[in-house]
Order: sequence, then structure tokens, then C-alpha cells
Amino acid sequence: MKTIKGPAIFLAQFAGDAAPFNSFDSICKWASDLGYKGVQIPTWDARLIDLKTASDSKDYCDEIKGVAASHGLDVTELSTHLQGQLVAVHPAYDTAFDGFAAPEVRGNPKARQEWAVDQVKRALRASRHLGIKAHATFSGALAWPYVYPWPQRPAGLVEAAFDELAKRWTPLLDYADDNGVDVCYEIHPGEDLHDGVSYEMFLERVKNHARANLLYDPSHFVLQQLDYLDYIDIYRDRIRMFHVKDAEFNSTGRQGVYGGFQSWVNRAGRFRSLGDGQVDFGSIFSRLTANDFDGWAVLEWECALKHPEDGAREGAEFIKAHIIRVTEHAFDDFANAGTDEAANRKMLGLS
Repeated sequence: MKTIKGPAIFLAQFAGDAAPFNSFDSICKWASDLGYKGVQIPTWDARLIDLKTASDSKDYCDEIKGVAASHGLDVTELSTHLQGQLVAVHPAYDTAFDGFAAPEVRGNPKARQEWAVDQVKRALRASRHLGIKAHATFSGALAWPYVYPWPQRPAGLVEAAFDELAKRWTPLLDYADDNGVDVCYEIHPGEDLHDGVSYEMFLERVKNHARANLLYDPSHFVLQQLDYLDYIDIYRDRIRMFHVKDAEFNSTGRQGVYGGFQSWVNRAGRFRSLGDGQVDFGSIFSRLTANDFDGWAVLEWECALKHPEDGAREGAEFIKAHIIRVTEHAFDDFANAGTDEAANRKMLGLS
């Protein structure tokens, strides 16, 4: 068994134009002062990282690592959640997702998709320069508008969508392999990879690619009413990243999983700060530890109620308290009688 690393924090929900959230140096100091040991960087935020420079220059990446290290932090992973989303976009979402892209490719789906692919490649190169072995992203979605179909889906529609998704991602997975980095898809509603079965459909089409791995986030499974502990055991060999995020699901006679178009505060399923929701993190940390997960436990803070700075402060202590320092010997070793093969045979009546 191995001890999970942490606590770490995903910076996406905290970066802003006001200090200390407006530069990598100042946000690292803020995170370190809260007790974090690592930071996960969103690559679309130029206040924190220049992705183009990072992809082209190991010296620049060494500087990024140096800034983090000056505050006692590691750079845990890079993220291309927004760019990965744009690798595959159904036309119904063109306008909604255009804001994720650079201004010069907005309104041009083909150019936008090419830009997104280049962004993911750059992040994979930057990860190599930083010495990072795992990368966080979204799969994007072509079939999501048909997840609960009416009228009924025509035969072959979903299969065609997943064939195309695999066609787009296979070259990126090969590129990730060239750079020694795992692509870790966050399994998430709104993505074609939104549960275990859909991930398996994709995995089959990319020929079980060794780099097509998983970012485990139990909050999305609470909202789907999926068994998030069983999931750990099923996909233990594919889970390479861990977002520590809480959630709750409180169905009523008026709404359930779909939420009735309500705001986050008024939904039956909603994200919460760590410890305020229903996720059994004691069992999660135990199962991940038993399964030899040795990556980082990274806070992803999203809550409809609590202030983010309070969530970040509480999250560091919460994660620290749940990390299990693994034992080096069995608890009953004191009673070891020191037997040998002959004694074992005698005990079995085989002498």
C-alpha cells in the first residue's frame, strides 16, 4: 500500500483579478499558508501560467516549479478541462462553449476544435517539462443531447458519436504516450464520458489505450446516484487522479436527478464544501489506499452556499485528516510464532 499525497488544491475556482488570487506567486503563498502541499493549475488562466511558453520551454516550467517550491508546494497536475471540452462539441452547444476558446477561433467550430487539440498537446508537453505524469481534462460530448431521448434515438446514433469521439482522441492519447503522461478524464455530466459504462464504450474504441485513464470525483456520482465506492474497485487500475469534492442528493416529491431547471441552491443534487455533503470520504480514502493509489488528493471546491475562502481553509484540514499513513507491518505481528515449512506441514497434518 502507498500513502496518498496531499492536501492539494485546484486553483481554477479561486483565481481572480484581486490579490492574492491574481498571480501564481501570490496564490501559491495563500495556498501554502492554508496548509496545502500542492497546486493543480488550470492551463487556460494566463494569470497563473502561460501555456504556450510552458509547452515550448523547460526553463519556464522550471521557473513555475521554483515559484511553487519557494512556498513549499509541488505542482501536482495541469488541467485542460475547458480545452478538452472543445475537442468534441455538439452544434447545439456551439454558442455556449464558444467562450471557452480564444477570441480568434470563436464562431468557427472547425478552427475552435483545431485550437483545442493544440492546447491539449501543449499541456501534455508542459506536463513533461514539469515532470508530471498525469493530466486532467474533459472528453467533450457529441451524444450528450440524446442522453435521455425523446423521440427515441435512431439506431447507431450513439455508436457513431463514440466512434467519432475515439477518432478525435486517439491521436491525443498517442501524443500523451510520447510524452509519458496519462490523460485522466473527469467523468462528468455534460461529457460523453459521464459514468462507468460510457467510459468503457470509449475505452473499447481506443483499443484500451494505456493512457486513457480516469480522474475520480465522487461528487458527480452522488448526483447520478451511482455507487462511487464500487466504482473505485471496478476501475482501480485506471484511476490516476483524485478530486476531493463533496455533494448531496435530497430528492423530494417535486424533483430528483434532473433538478427541474432549478438554481444550484434549489436543486435536489448540489455540490457542497468538504464535510457539508453526503460523500463517505472515510471509505473513499480507505479504498484508494488499499488499492495502492499514490497520487494527490486535490480539493476541487464548488459549493452553492459557503464562501470559497472558508471552503479552502476547511478543505486543507479535512483532506489532511483523511489521508491514511500506511502501516509498514501487520498489527498482529507481535504474535508471530516464527514458523517454517516443516512446522506449517505439521500444523496441516501433513508431516
